[in-house]
Amino acid sequence: MAVAVVFARRAKLARSLRLLSEFRYERQDPARFYRELAADTAAMIGDLWAGTRGEPPVGRTLLDVGGGPGYFAAAFADAGVRYIGVEPDPNEMHAAGATFARAQNIEDTFVRASGMALPFADDSVDICLSSNVAEHVPRPWQLADEMLRVTKPGGLVVLSYTVWLGPLGGHEMGLTHYLGGARAAARYARKHGHPAKNNYGSSLFAVSVADGLNWAASTGAAVAAPPPMGVVADVGAGAARVPGEQSRARASAAIMEHVLVLLPLG
Repeated sequence: MAVAVVFARRAKLARSLRLLSEFRYERQDPARFYRELAADTAAMIGDLWAGTRGEPPVGRTLLDVGGGPGYFAAAFADAGVRYIGVEPDPNEMHAAGATFARAQNIEDTFVRASGMALPFADDSVDICLSSNVAEHVPRPWQLADEMLRVTKPGGLVVLSYTVWLGPLGGHEMGLTHYLGGARAAARYARKHGHPAKNNYGSSLFAVSVADGLNWAASTGAAVAAPPPMGVVADVGAGAARVPGEQSRARASAAIMEHVLVLLPLG
């Protein structure tokens, strides 16, 4: 089954409304929201693996780059996937508390390290996932290269990030990022008396749809960019069929999240 078909089947209004409804609790009850998101992500990975390999990912090893406090670990364990999380920030790693980690039995499944220099051997995991991390690092495509490096040929790399020109690109700065990142950051600091947690230029960076497609096209992997872009490219077999620069720029303004799926060819 083509990757684009998998995403098309998942693009249901009920799913979107369910996730948006749970997003209301992201700040006051993060465990509630991230449990729902984790279950949805584990289902997506399962569908993608089954769609490309013809079997469920039971017994496979998944590396989650930027895994935070481990909300996704239990969902993947329930799916029979061996989960390893990588998180550079100790505050994020322990944000859910020791009680959560013990309850989920995930205390020994995390490594403190940078996604831009993963401490894993080449071709060492079956699946490499990163969700909403690329826009928070100064060299996102170095992180993406590392994800591809550690994934076995025939494996699966899923890189998802918030598009800067989309309506959520400014994170807690709201839509003021359309005035420019530096101006939005300064405005937030004046209003609240402190910089934003996702502060433009230090912990938040402008990443576009075009950036992701250009990187993917340079990798030599088989690449799928699912809807809403509606782009599918097999870079390993020749020139990628991707939109022109103008259409990619227009698309960025209408997309909140960009997902790249790569299949390392070896």
